[in-house]
Formats: sequence, structure tokens, C-alpha cells
Amino acid sequence: MQTSNAAEEDWDLLVSFFPANWRHLARLSGALKGLRQDKSEENLLRVLMLHVGCGFSMRETVVRAKQAQLAELSAVALFKRLRKSKDWLYRLCCALFEERGLRIQPPLNQRLRLLDSTQVKEPGKTGSLWRIHYSFQWPSLACDYFKITAAEGNGTGESLQQFPLNPQDYVLADRGYCRANGIHFATRSQAYVAIRLNQHGIRLQEEAGSEFQLAQRLQTIQRTGQIGRWRVLIPFEDSAPLPARVCVIRKSQSAIALAHKKLRRRASKTGTELQPETLFYAQFVMILTTFPERDFPAELILECYRFRWQSELVFKRFKQIVQLGHLPKYDEESAKAWLYGKLFVALLTEKLIHHACAISPWGYLLEVAPLS
Repeated sequence: MQTSNAAEEDWDLLVSFFPANWRHLARLSGALKGLRQDKSEENLLRVLMLHVGCGFSMRETVVRAKQAQLAELSAVALFKRLRKSKDWLYRLCCALFEERGLRIQPPLNQRLRLLDSTQVKEPGKTGSLWRIHYSFQWPSLACDYFKITAAEGNGTGESLQQFPLNPQDYVLADRGYCRANGIHFATRSQAYVAIRLNQHGIRLQEEAGSEFQLAQRLQTIQRTGQIGRWRVLIPFEDSAPLPARVCVIRKSQSAIALAHKKLRRRASKTGTELQPETLFYAQFVMILTTFPERDFPAELILECYRFRWQSELVFKRFKQIVQLGHLPKYDEESAKAWLYGKLFVALLTEKLIHHACAISPWGYLLEVAPLS
């Protein structure tokens, strides 16, 4: 499939979906500072979007930029401009996030951190496979940690131990991080976690030391919106069992039906037999947390994770778009700028899709003068 050239698209229409102050953010971030020529916010962003949006290499981007009369520069100069634009791209992402209404004031002004990872394959038959581990703060959206590892081998998978955790960090993560070693690591770092429970990936105990009977407890949660909360212990090797809580809410009937449909479709594609217990657990959202109970009751834990799921919708598209292009993995600043650029494209795509559901068949809104 041939990749379209962003320089040939209706740029003015695309700009209408940018944050209103996107030019001001360029000057505020210093993205144009030091440029000897082409000191245009518009041309700079168009060139950057050729690279991060269409997945063109540095060399191909500069060729296309010259053909489109956007800029005449070398691949090295483009690399430097990408690094210099990191803060601008970050601010653009923040502005689009705020437009979506994805803001939350953490209780007691605690810092929330969202952890995730994704794989990126370099183009070509011999391209290497890499895993990007990244951490965002909320509500600032600052990427406070980022690293790249191989996709396979010891110490490369999803784990809380991939991240430096600080005292009083409040971490939100999906079920891939629900492992005893990582949660114990977070506690030793004096950090707190709220993780989607993977009942098959971790062993839980009652406070008395016996095995925690999750299925039996869930049998008591029968009404839509009903919440369950239980104290548990997380054992790990020779360490003392770690106190935690399981917070559960029952899904609505429509959400349950949708979850079951997805499970059946996945089982059909993989040729596996769907187990009854899998369908049973799919009726609930289950969170395992070490957040302090006094400050974070079960309702707030679930609300925090609901917020994380809203951000996950953005990350899912980000993970799709991030597959395009050569990751500049040898330079941390350019790699972060590249990721911010990918996230900006992902957020912009979400905004375009949202507007496409409501605007006219010709693809944009008319400016209608008021009747005299």
C-alpha cells in the first residue's frame, strides 16, 4: 500500500484542527530559536509531520520537503530540528489532551504516573524489534521516563522494575504489570500501585494466610455498579507478604455482552476453547492496589482506573501510529521528540475522527454569515 504524502494534503484544513495557540507554543518552547533560515512555524511543523506522521526516513523527508518547497536542509539538520522541537511537540500534545477533557485533579495533589510499553519494528525484512517503555505524569502529561530495550530476552518484558520509582509515586498500570516481584519492588521504593488484576498471574492470600478465594467473593457482586473491596496479602519468595486491596465493580449488561463477544471472537481466531471461568471474570473490572485506603477508598481507586482507561484509548492509537518510521534510538532527546510527534499525530487523528462523525459530507464546516 502506497503511503500518501502529507505535503500534498489540504494543509489549511488540517491546521484548523490544531490547538488554537500552536504558533505561540512554538515560540514559547524555543523550537525556532537558532534557525538561520526557514523560521516559519508552519513549514517546520509540516516537515516534522512528514517524518513522524508518514513514517518517512530523515533522508526521504528532506527530499520531499525540498520538492514541496517547504525547506532545503540536510538529514542532519532535520535531526537537530527534531531534537529542538521536543518541547513544542510535547506542548501540542498537552493542548490536544486538554481539549478532549481528559483532566483529573489527583486527590491530595499526589502525582499520578501512567506506565506502559509497546513494541516498534524497524522497517525492512531485517529490521530489529524493540520495546519502548514509557511513563507519563498526570495531569502535566510530561514523559518522566523513557527507555528502549530489546523485545525479547531476560529483563526486557513489561515490569514495574523497568522504571525508576520514587517515594510517593502513585502508579497506574494494566494487567501486564500485575506480578508479585514488581509490586514488591514498588513497595521497597516507597511507591504505590493500582493495577488491573490478572488473576492467573499473581497469587493472593487472605490476611490469615490462606489462599484468597476470588471467585467465591465475586459471586456476591451481582448488581450492575455494585462494588466489592477486600484486603489481601501478596506473597513473594522470602519477603514478608505485602498488604494490598482488591477493588471490584460489576460491569453493565451491555459491557458484559461486549466483553464476552470479544473473548469468543479471540478464541475463534486462535482456535482455543473458551473456559467458563474466563467468561465469569469478564463480568468485572478488578483492580489490585497498594494505595493508602484512608486517602483512596475503593470508589476512587476505580475512578482513577476509569480515567486511565480513557487515556488507554489514546495510547492504543499511539501504538498503531508509532509503528511507522525509523526510531532514532541512539539519541534520547530525539527519541522523545519522535514519540511526542507520534503522539501528536495520534491525538490529531482522534480529533479528526470525532469531527468526521458530525460534520458535512464535503468534510469541513462552512462559515455562514448571519442574516441581516
